[in-house]
Amino acid sequence: MPDLATHYLDEARRQMRGQKRLAEGAIAQLKDEELFLTLDPESNSVAILIKHMAGSMRSRFRDFLATDGEKPDRFRDQEFELNTATTRADVLRWWDNGWAQVFSTLDALKPEDVMRTVTIRGEPHTVLQAINRQIAHYGGHTGQIIFLAKHLRSSDWKTLSIPRGKSEEYKMAPPKTYKPMSYTKDGPRNQSLKESVSRLVLQSSVCFKGSTS
Repeated sequence: MPDLATHYLDEARRQMRGQKRLAEGAIAQLKDEELFLTLDPESNSVAILIKHMAGSMRSRFRDFLATDGEKPDRFRDQEFELNTATTRADVLRWWDNGWAQVFSTLDALKPEDVMRTVTIRGEPHTVLQAINRQIAHYGGHTGQIIFLAKHLRSSDWKTLSIPRGKSEEYKMAPPKTYKPMSYTKDGPRNQSLKESVSRLVLQSSVCFKGSTS
């Protein structure tokens, strides 16, 4: 049986992969222009949420054990600004680079690191606390991305969990085997985002572990 620290790190990686997968299931359904739409002047678009998440990931998980999680070269306010030249490719590059940093750092951690102390804006955290803080942060924004995408796609939305009206049917059905996607630190192995999401949508009747449903 693995020790608790090993189990924790495995679970943290699983939670992060689950959030990435769900957000990508929503992002892939959006048309290019929908990535940049806001519901009102005070709201964020999916593109801005992605830019902010990527900025956080780069800051929090770079030199994770050695330096403060709020890096001097992070300019948080700029994460909420886009120019008219920003494209879908730009947005997805931020997304991929941010998650690559997260998984590269998590994969390098050892069980003995879990109770080490790191700081975020000068505030001490154990490694466990710092990772949990980011899981909660990214989970909140993942929920926002899914909400926006579902709103924008309306009747064209493809559910990422149990379809509406199918809950009782799901309870009565025999358990389905869910085979997780194979991930590298840079994302799904040998799969494009479109291919990954197509696979996810086809399995929409499966309630993914770690989903927000």
